[in-house]
Amino acid sequence: MHRLRGILGGFAGAAGAVVSSLCCLLPLLVILLGLGSGAFMATTMKYTAVFVPFGILSVAAGFYLHFRERVRCARDGCRMAGGRWNLALLTLSAAVVAVTLFLTLFPVLASDLLTWAMAGQEKASSHQMEIPRGAGR
Repeated sequence: MHRLRGILGGFAGAAGAVVSSLCCLLPLLVILLGLGSGAFMATTMKYTAVFVPFGILSVAAGFYLHFRERVRCARDGCRMAGGRWNLALLTLSAAVVAVTLFLTLFPVLASDLLTWAMAGQEKASSHQMEIPRGAGR
């Protein structure tokens, strides 16, 4: 039972990050990988007002549960189960929610950054494959 209580915070945070990323981050990743279309993103973006707050609350609850368990273990003199992994998972979850929040609150800036990043990739790939002048004529 104590082991489950020790890792509950990490699972709560990870679940919140997954749900929060459903509206913006996950569909964007699917589109960037060429695995889907904008229809998936348009469908999930309808629920942004539900997904993002749920993600924020879940990650906050995960941190609360983690630190509450840490205090309990310090008081009782026990060793917290999965403490480092739990905190790492919570930190990763918080980063995912932060990126999702950035994409939601600043869509124009996020679009500009993605365009800039993709242009940098195109320049890098065009340097690798130089086409001589007049080769296509």
